[in-house]
Amino acid sequence: MRVSTMIRPALFGLLFLGGVAAAEGPAAAPHLAALDAIEQGQWQLREVGGPGSRSLCVADPRVLLQLQHGKAQCSRFVVADTANSAIVHYTCPGSGHGRTTITVETGRLFKLQTQGIADGAPFDMSYEARRTGACGAGTASR
Repeated sequence: MRVSTMIRPALFGLLFLGGVAAAEGPAAAPHLAALDAIEQGQWQLREVGGPGSRSLCVADPRVLLQLQHGKAQCSRFVVADTANSAIVHYTCPGSGHGRTTITVETGRLFKLQTQGIADGAPFDMSYEARRTGACGAGTASR
């Protein structure tokens, strides 16, 4: 019995530390294998079932994780990460939260689904993204 009373706190400590390591803050954005496959450059994001599209210069694919929260300082938790798919939940104090799933088909084509709350309003969007070329002069990731 004495051994089990010593093991429980040790296991709890390991689980706690593992959880803290997985929930990275804004200064240390998580590395995701799926994002490594996405090429830098100009991308067109077409909303699935929607009339419009948006153009985005991607220098760092991590900007895709929180499209609805822009440059807000958010903490991120990696739910899943494989070579061609990533799921990330993020929380932005005072701005809301979201969950983004990125599925990479090729370095020039991926699907992005994101849902959550931004400034008190719900959002739920799906995009198909295609690389259209290099970013224009003076553009940066947005």
